Amino acid sequence: MGQLLRRIAAFFGLISPIAYAYPALDVTLPGDRQLHLVGSIHMGTVDMEPLPARLVSRLKQADALIVEADITGSASPFGEPDPQPLLTERLNAEELAQLQQLCQELGTDIEGFYALPGWQVALMMQARQAQRLGLRAEFGIDYQLLQAARDQQKTVIELEGAQQQLNMLQALPEGGMALLRDTLEHWHTNARLLQTMVSWWLDAKPNMALETLPATFSAALYDVLMQQRNRNWQQQLRALPPGKYVVAVGALHLYGEDNLPAMLLAE
Repeated sequence: MGQLLRRIAAFFGLISPIAYAYPALDVTLPGDRQLHLVGSIHMGTVDMEPLPARLVSRLKQADALIVEADITGSASPFGEPDPQPLLTERLNAEELAQLQQLCQELGTDIEGFYALPGWQVALMMQARQAQRLGLRAEFGIDYQLLQAARDQQKTVIELEGAQQQLNMLQALPEGGMALLRDTLEHWHTNARLLQTMVSWWLDAKPNMALETLPATFSAALYDVLMQQRNRNWQQQLRALPPGKYVVAVGALHLYGEDNLPAMLLAE
C-alpha cells in the first residue's frame, strides 16, 4: 500500500520525482509546507563527512531543521536505570552463551551488562557492533546536520527529544528484554543492514520501489519503535506552519511497510 500511495502522489506532484544521490525525497503538504525528508543513519563512516553539497544547500534554503532528537549534548542518553534481576536470570542458557560469545568478539565485559535493562544492553551492543564496522557518532548524518544548522543559525525542531525516547524505552515490557533478544537473533542481519544504509550515502541511494527490508524487530517491537512513532511524527509534521523544512529521521522510517512518507500522504 505504501508504494502505491507513493506512485499516486508522484503522479499528482505531491512527491517530487527529483532523484538525490542520498536517501531523500520531497513531500509537499497542503498549506505550502515543503518537506525534504532525509533518511539519516545515526552513526557513519569518515567517508560520510562532509555532507553532500546538495543537502547543505537544501538546509540553507530551509526555515528549520527537524530531527528525532538533538543529540549534540554531552549528557548520558540512558539516565539512571532501575535495578534489574541479573541477566543470568533473564536470559536462557543459549541466549546467554550467544551474548557471552559476542561480548568476547567485541572485547566487552559482559559483567557490566548484568544489572542493566534489556533495552540498554541491546543499544550498547548495537553501538559496539557499529563501531566494529567502522562507524562513529560524529559522522552520523543527523549529528552533522545539527552542526550545520548551528553554523547557519537555523531553528532546530525535535520530533521527540532525548527524554521522550528514554521514556519510550523504559516503558517497554520486561525492561525491553524483547529488544535484546531481537538484537541477538538478528545480529548478523543487522550488520548487513548497517552496511546497506551506509552504502546508500556512499554509493547508491535506495530504490524507491523497494518493497521489503530485512526484519530485525519482532512485530510488537516494530509497532512501538517504527509504526507508532511514524504516526506521531506524521501528526506533528502535518501541524507545521507554512515553510520549507529539512526533516532527518532514521532511514528505515522512510522505507518498508507503514513508512512515514506513505502516512503523510494517506490523509
